[in-house]
Amino acid sequence: MTRPLVLIANARLPGLRAQSIQVTQAAAAFQRAGVQTTLMHAERRDTPTATLEAVFEAQGVQPAPDLRIEAIRCSDWIDCFPQAFQYIPARIQELSFARNAARRTLTRHPQAHVLSRELETARHLVRAGHVRTNLELHRVPGGATRRRWLLEAAAGCRRVIAISGGVRDDLISLGVDGGKVVVEHDAYDPALFADLPERASARAELDLDPDRPVAVYTGGLLAWKGVDVLIDAARDLPGVQVLIAGGMPADVKRARAQAADLDNVRIDGFQPPARVPLYLAAADVGVLPNRSKPEISAKYTSPLKAFEYMAAGLPIVASDLPSLREVLGDQPGVMFIGADDPWALRGGIEAALEGGRVLSSGGGEATWERRAERLLNVMSSPLRA
Repeated sequence: MTRPLVLIANARLPGLRAQSIQVTQAAAAFQRAGVQTTLMHAERRDTPTATLEAVFEAQGVQPAPDLRIEAIRCSDWIDCFPQAFQYIPARIQELSFARNAARRTLTRHPQAHVLSRELETARHLVRAGHVRTNLELHRVPGGATRRRWLLEAAAGCRRVIAISGGVRDDLISLGVDGGKVVVEHDAYDPALFADLPERASARAELDLDPDRPVAVYTGGLLAWKGVDVLIDAARDLPGVQVLIAGGMPADVKRARAQAADLDNVRIDGFQPPARVPLYLAAADVGVLPNRSKPEISAKYTSPLKAFEYMAAGLPIVASDLPSLREVLGDQPGVMFIGADDPWALRGGIEAALEGGRVLSSGGGEATWERRAERLLNVMSSPLRA
């Protein structure tokens, strides 16, 4: 690809959510692949402006010289309302960001290839006649209006990038041209795992008991991610240290309240992405306890932690869901257990601890660099007949 690339995401930079990490890693990988890349993100009221270097450091991203970051203004009053009343302000924020990002693209980057994570932005660009728009989707919307907008955007896009097979299947069922749809999962950065400390050193740094086995969970604490199931399972695993790292402050508070009576559960809250490998190096098993509902959990998610667990060589205990089987199904050391079942999760963790560590699969095809190379090829290649 010789044209520049604009990656558009309604993300907070730097931010605590996986979306912020994903879009920063993806943009940096495109830039390192030799394509001049601009990352457009939301300018949020409560997030101070950060330099490119500060964003990279906060998100655990390797340097990408000359990557450009543009903050896009939007109507942002979400946090001025109680959570129960945030739906309308959130939609206003999304729509204003989408409109302004499209305008910025058309005025400053009219000839660039575009990869938008926002269907509303893609719709604006398609309606304006932008012929190099590509749409990346991490879920299929449920509302009739947004589904109509999705079909309109997809019809005018060059490619539709689905983060999972479940997203692809539902897009095609909705009426999106299957010839345009390409599945690309998330990825990991091998540089973060190139020099992992020994388990004993990692445990000492994290102030963990050196002799008790450790089951780790890293990532967000939204309800569908099933951390409550892991905490319930820990009640029957008194000899196992359950270490949980990640989550927004409100989610961390809720999880700590649930685990308040357990001395074998530690919830450390959000950790900078560059520190996550330390937690994995200290562990004996990685846990993916996703709930069976909603669809984002069962069908759509492509969790960053899955790739990181594999990169660290951890045995993995995961809910038996299509989204997780798609990523982990042929990997060594993976045990699938029934979702939503603390008793099954407890048994899976015990069995994984007996099996010991596994050899890392290497993950050469699951790196951000390889993902960027594949996407650059599909975005610039002719459509299949």
